[in-house]
Amino acid sequence: FEVQTMPTTTDAEAAACVGSLCNKGWNEILTHMSPYGWGYYGIAFGLGLSVVGAAWGIWLTGSCLVGAAVKAPRIRSKNLISVIFCEATAIYGVILAIILLSKMSKLKDTSDVMPDDFSYAQWYYAGYSVFSSGLSVGLTNIASGISVGIAGSSCAIADAQDASLFVKILIVEIFASALGIFGIIVGIIQSNSAQFPAE
Repeated sequence: FEVQTMPTTTDAEAAACVGSLCNKGWNEILTHMSPYGWGYYGIAFGLGLSVVGAAWGIWLTGSCLVGAAVKAPRIRSKNLISVIFCEATAIYGVILAIILLSKMSKLKDTSDVMPDDFSYAQWYYAGYSVFSSGLSVGLTNIASGISVGIAGSSCAIADAQDASLFVKILIVEIFASALGIFGIIVGIIQSNSAQFPAE
């Protein structure tokens, strides 16, 4: 029974970049990852960060809403709209994840050797496009969720003090929620020309 070990790169080889496991820099790292990996990372970032943004916003709004409802119980049902606006950011992430998943088509020929006329540029472009689309929407939805949460918490506190302030602050909250809509529009535009080669 013989144990086989993977070849290692010594410190001197790594410094000279001549070992068998040596990479030549970021260009090699970024182009040697599978485009499908890039695409699925983008979908995960888009969905995951959107849910984080929604949860963060609900946490901010909900804690202030419950606290302010101690002073003015009348605000409980009216201010639930703030929680709904926060939840919308997670829904935007789900919508984009479904759109991006529909673009992730597998190769028909799964042999080890690609055909001579295979479009590597299109393959990598599609992977990077789906990744950037998902990351853009995820980061936008984190910002949207936090801003809606802060505006919602301010709305609950202000409404507990003076009921006439509710509609005024709700308008600010609507504009904060619109950030998520802008993000999903940009994400759809970014991924619009992402087409994985089928053969």
